[in-house]
Parts: sequence; structure tokens; C-alpha cells
Amino acid sequence: MSHLPAPDPDALAHSERLRALIQEQIFAHGGAIPFSRFMELCLYAPGLGYYSAGATKFGDSGDFVTAPELGPLFAACIADSVAPVLRELGPQADFIELGGGSGAFAEVALKKLLALDALPARYAILEPSADLRERQRERLREHLNPLLFDLVEWLDTPPQQAWNGVLFANEVIDALPTPRFAIRDGEVFEEHVALDGEGRFQRVDRPADALLAAAVRHVERQLEAPFAEGYRSELLPQLPYWLQAVIGGLQNGALLFIDYGYARGEYYQPQRSDGTLRAFRRHQLVADVYAHPGLQDLTASVDFTALAEAGTHAGFDFAGYCTQASFLIGNGLQQNLAAAEAKAHDEAARYKLRQEAKRLTLPGEMGERFQVMGFAREIEFAHAFVAGDLSWRL
Repeated sequence: MSHLPAPDPDALAHSERLRALIQEQIFAHGGAIPFSRFMELCLYAPGLGYYSAGATKFGDSGDFVTAPELGPLFAACIADSVAPVLRELGPQADFIELGGGSGAFAEVALKKLLALDALPARYAILEPSADLRERQRERLREHLNPLLFDLVEWLDTPPQQAWNGVLFANEVIDALPTPRFAIRDGEVFEEHVALDGEGRFQRVDRPADALLAAAVRHVERQLEAPFAEGYRSELLPQLPYWLQAVIGGLQNGALLFIDYGYARGEYYQPQRSDGTLRAFRRHQLVADVYAHPGLQDLTASVDFTALAEAGTHAGFDFAGYCTQASFLIGNGLQQNLAAAEAKAHDEAARYKLRQEAKRLTLPGEMGERFQVMGFAREIEFAHAFVAGDLSWRL
């Protein structure tokens, strides 16, 4: 971990306001709050949380780079994968993106879907951050023709009315506030955040509630072994409820999730005894997840076995599971790269595109760390998972 410069005075003042809010919550709840609540406040507290406030998050000047920020190839391949679904569902199909980032994905995806004659009736972005929503709006207004821009709308809540179409989420589940559990004397405890004598955040464990305890025991049964004494990790027992909520009134269509994570047997390996929780600021890993609340991203890897369970329990057919590299290669990466190179103005632009393709697919970059899972109801979506099936790992 590299040494990071201290945040500037304005940023520090912002962080201190959020720290004070969290301290108030801890006092109000008897001296400790679940880690999931701490993470929720750090990321989403109105006007103060990491995703709710105004600092730049995405791209080279932010804290991390998501696949759509690298260039056009990622979104073009996703559009290729879902275009047959949208065409099969017909002209009233919708496309809903969870968390629109900078708007880079929507910009490319809409242009590609137009070229593929697979435009949805609307392109909706479910974006809780007012700041990000405004940035997305400005970008798309500037870079889309008016007819395409008119297809875009922003949602405050998932659509409750009946709809057909595609739900897409890239790097969303890793940012869901996650409970953390610990095993002590064979019992399941939940990690909480309390204050030490000087008002600093510290970790304490409290007996887990019935939902979390049952979820931990379910994982142990699947792994066919109890967790070792002192084992600590993350688990999202609310994932099925979250998935049902974001689907809203979806009748027929496809769900597509891309994130970093593991199948359950890899996620809960004995050597990963402190889980996958980590913090990032300025593209660097930060050792202290309590440092500078509101100024750093908190994230945990995804248990893709849990996602498979949630999707099928929601009444969808499992469509496939593979690495990001396999998915992009199987959905037109080579053709999209060639098309983009043909339009590039100079060799520098072509080189940038080739580097983008490498970052998206190389094992040491995003290619294997990021994985893709799809579900379908009343339509065919297995075509998108023709390469590199990993469902045997689940």
C-alpha cells in the first residue's frame, strides 16, 4: 500500500461532518451500530456519503476506474449481448441500468443499440445520487443526439408497474452495505462499530440476529465444514430481498450482473479469514476502513453462488456464469475493437483501444477478477454465455 497525501482541508472538514453524524448514530443506538449501517452511512448518507457527495469517483482523477470509463468496447459488447433479448421482447422493451456512473456506459450502449436496431422504448437509470445523476444528464445531453437523449430517464425507485426488458448492473452489488460476521466459541457474531475512549471508531462483536446466523449456517452446510474459530467475513442475507426490490415489476426479460467476486467455495477459503472488505482512495488500497469516512470507497467482493440463489429464487432461469474476459470475447470484442480502430483518428487512438481491450480481458487486470452472471424469464439469454462456462464452480 502506497502512502497517500492527506486530503485537503475542505475534504477533511466534509469527512469530519460525516464522522460526527456516525458518532451520533452510535450514541443513539446504545454505543454500537452494525458494520453494514456504518458502511451505508459512509457511502450513501445524504450529501455526505461517498456516493452522495460531489467528489470525482470515476476515471483516472477519481478513486477507481470501472470498465465503461476505459473506452467504448465494454458497453458495445454488452449491447451486443442484450440486443437479441430486446428485439425478441419487441418495441416496448425497457433497459434499466442500476447506478449509471459517469454516464459513459449509457452513451455507448444507446449508440450501439441504435446501430443494432434494438433500441429500447426507454433507457432508465436508477441512480440514488443527485450529484451523479446531474453529471450523467450533462454528459448524455452533450454526446447523444436529441432522439436518443429523449429515451433516457432517471428513476428514484425501481419500477413497480409491469415492465419487460433488461436490468443491467456493473459494479453495484460490491457497494451494497454488507453485514460482517465472526465466529467466536462456535457461535455467530455480527461485527459492529463502536467508539473508543477518544471517540475513534473501533470494531466490536455482538451476537448475530437470527437472519444472519441462519445465513452463516447455510453457508457452512454448503461448504460441508464449520468456519474456524475467529473466522471473519461478509455475508449478504438480504441479497434476495434487494434483488426482488430492484427487479420491481419485471415480467419477462433478462438480468445481467458484472462484478468482482468468487463462487462460494472460493470466497470463504480458510486463508481468507478476514473477508474481502477493503477501502480505496485515489486508486490505492487503504488499510484503515474507518479512515476519512466519505472520502474513500468501501467495497466487498460478491458471492456469486449467493447471487445465483437469489436470481433463481426470484423466479428467473439461470442463464450463465463466466469471467468478464470470456463474456466480452463471446459477445463481439474482436469485432468491436476492429470497428473502433477503423474509426480512430491516429495510431495513438488505436493504441489506446488495444490497451483498453487488454485491461478488460487480461487475467492480471479485469479479465478474471470480474465475473458475469445472467438470468432470464420467458426469453432466450444463454446465447450470451457461449464461452468459458464457470457454472460448475457454483
